[in-house]
Amino acid sequence: MLKEFRDFALRGNVVDLAVAVIIGAAFGTIVSSLVDDVITPLLLAPALKAANAQDLDKLAWGAVKYGKFLSAIIKFVIIAFILFLIIKAMKSLEKKAVPAASAPSSTDKLLMEIRDELKK
Repeated sequence: MLKEFRDFALRGNVVDLAVAVIIGAAFGTIVSSLVDDVITPLLLAPALKAANAQDLDKLAWGAVKYGKFLSAIIKFVIIAFILFLIIKAMKSLEKKAVPAASAPSSTDKLLMEIRDELKK
């Protein structure tokens, strides 16, 4: 049973998934810092001053903390856009990597003719 578990855990897909989760978590931290430390102070500062808030997360209407919700939406849009760009780049690489089917060579044509004659 231990050998089966080891074979399962070391299978390529499981290891790839673990790496993807770790990199995704690190990427989420980077995007959170981008929104909290760059986008909010630079782009949203006038709106925050008008709302009498120092931080996007502090925006609230009574008990409803809509600032955190807005921050989450901004983070989601950034992550979704970057994933879109990554997938688009991967698809364009796949198109370049797959060679177009070439016409059969003269030897292949001759062999196909011999095969067809043998069928008759």
